Amino acid sequence: GRESLPLILVLRNRLRFALTRGEAMMITKQRLVEVDGRVRTDPKTPVGFMDMVSLPKTGLNFRVMFDVKGRFVLNKTDASTEKLCKVKKVYTAPNGVPSMSTHDGRTLRFVDPLISVSDSVVVDLTKGSVKDFVKFKE
Repeated sequence: GRESLPLILVLRNRLRFALTRGEAMMITKQRLVEVDGRVRTDPKTPVGFMDMVSLPKTGLNFRVMFDVKGRFVLNKTDASTEKLCKVKKVYTAPNGVPSMSTHDGRTLRFVDPLISVSDSVVVDLTKGSVKDFVKFKE
């Protein structure tokens, strides 16, 4: 639905790094694009809210956000190692391991017991761990 855009559209229509679909395909197939710190070669990789799109060769990092009208916008950023995630579910995994699921499908284990549903967490993309969290105020 409206939750994500294919990587090929981000490269061609939003960032204008390619003029045609073929060019955008070449950019991805040459392993030049990273999403959340991982190389993505599939042009149909979904790029959603708060994802980091990086092009290491150019040194550019973009965060996917919404504009005032709810459209996807790519903002230039400096920090490409962390990401904000919303907590969707907190549970205890087997062997009593405190775990949580986030809005983008991540499962993080050994989390702070103070974290609850709807809180925002800063995830370190290199380690895949929670750096910090902000409680949700109603």
